[in-house]
Amino acid sequence: MRFLIDVQMHYWFPYPNTVALAVEVAQTSGQTICSANLNLGHSEVFRIAADSDVGDRIWARVPGNEMWLHYQAQVEITRSGAPLNDLRAMPLHEISAEAAPYLRPSRYCQSDKFISFVNKRFGHLEGGSKVAAIRDWIESNLSYVPGSSDSDTNVLETFAGRQGVCRDYAHLLCTMVRAAQIPARAVSAYGPDVAPQDFHAVAEVWLEGAWHLVDATGMCGADSMAVVVVGRDAYDIAFMESQAPANLITQTVSVQRC
Repeated sequence: MRFLIDVQMHYWFPYPNTVALAVEVAQTSGQTICSANLNLGHSEVFRIAADSDVGDRIWARVPGNEMWLHYQAQVEITRSGAPLNDLRAMPLHEISAEAAPYLRPSRYCQSDKFISFVNKRFGHLEGGSKVAAIRDWIESNLSYVPGSSDSDTNVLETFAGRQGVCRDYAHLLCTMVRAAQIPARAVSAYGPDVAPQDFHAVAEVWLEGAWHLVDATGMCGADSMAVVVVGRDAYDIAFMESQAPANLITQTVSVQRC
């Protein structure tokens, strides 16, 4: 599958500012960047490797009060959307150094608080079948409600309120999978079927020695999303972090099949 990505951002700052950005599709397994262009106007751009060496983060030094960003890319997705059910969970002693940190609780994913629930509800299942059942439970029991959460909402609030947006679905999936002693990490991505069109958050789970994309909202399959960056939770995968107060003027994300 091939699709076109077009992102435009316009922000105002009270003084010259440095922002951290994660908007470019990663050159990583399962996807190929056919073409890409990033225009940040007069801002100075410095790239660093992102978490787990998946993609890049950008330091952008904005010399004035306004940041204009235009990112365009054409991406081909080559990974398959293989079912999870037959995939084996790795014994703890075989989990790699790359995956091991994603077993632990994090700021928004308090997985230690969900061990009893996961054991009681999904304890009869193993490996990929357990992950698939957790994904299905979240999709069935949560309502996707734009505006129902904010940047401070944690997974305990999402679980109690039974509603959220993509970041909340991803947090709950990561949390429950970690509680089952399977590594899981948050992923920012683009997908043509995301509605409304925006930056999207999903999860990756570590099964049979590899990462597998899972979207608990049901909007995207592994074969229809482009990964940007990965991390412990939304704190690590935010599309922008600003040193100065950031006032949104306009922002659009468009992802179209081609």
